[in-house]
Amino acid sequence: MTERVRVRVGDRELSLSNLDKPMFPDFTKGELIDYYTRIAPVLLPHLAGRPLTRKRYPNGAAAGSFFEKNAPSHTPEWVRTVTLPVPGSTKDRETVDFVVVDELATLVWLANLAALELHVPQWRVDAAGAAQPPDLIVFDLDPGPPAGLPECFAVALALRAELAADGIRAYPKTSGRKGMQLMCPIAASQPAPVVSGYAKRLAHRLAQRDPDRVVDRMTRSLRPGKVFIDWSQNNAAKTTVAPYSLRAGAAPLVSLPLHWAEVEAGRPVTGGPEAALSRVDSDGDLLAPLAEPGPPVPE
Repeated sequence: MTERVRVRVGDRELSLSNLDKPMFPDFTKGELIDYYTRIAPVLLPHLAGRPLTRKRYPNGAAAGSFFEKNAPSHTPEWVRTVTLPVPGSTKDRETVDFVVVDELATLVWLANLAALELHVPQWRVDAAGAAQPPDLIVFDLDPGPPAGLPECFAVALALRAELAADGIRAYPKTSGRKGMQLMCPIAASQPAPVVSGYAKRLAHRLAQRDPDRVVDRMTRSLRPGKVFIDWSQNNAAKTTVAPYSLRAGAAPLVSLPLHWAEVEAGRPVTGGPEAALSRVDSDGDLLAPLAEPGPPVPE
């Protein structure tokens, strides 16, 4: 029989189960819930108002997984959901009831469902649940072996300079895997195709300028030893792993905010839950400025 534990999170009462189940070697579901609870003060602002896609690993990171957009049938009534159109859905749905994580209890509930990875779009919904224009632009830097994080760091610095010339500030984080992302706050005043078009032009400009190091096309045969700048993440239908989210793999690594000084030094920086919590204790949320409105992107 599954052992269940009743807990109270704020005004909510939840039933947690299988807390000893391994999610990684030496990292249990109980520790997963504990991490998301402790990191919540800085994680929740990056999730609030954003329809969430979860990657769930019911039997641990080494076993099978599935992406989940729709709220499960057993979703508690107090969990916020928003119904949004999903054109081109692979499941032939016209709409999806997305979960929106606006409070700690929802985050704990999802962690108990083994929602290991948390992915969000670059836009939010308003109080009525209507989708708003993107308030972030993201550049996903994916290294093709033998390139790795040091090569991503060099490209990130070039991207930062280009963005700064347009008045846009960039903030770096690791992906929690082999690459990294630059996150940039922008004015929530332009449709996603305009934002995506700007990202595409910028990625193409860097690829033309430095073809031995940068590629802006997804074709895998072009990518060995280079850094692919994935500008397409700015499509309104796409998501990016949230800051502080865990990632599946051999060990529980986190999508970790970085100091630009670390990027400039060119030294790979990775870490798991304790590294993320320690960084927050010493530095606060390095990505807190993402909550402040930025400028519009050049058209």
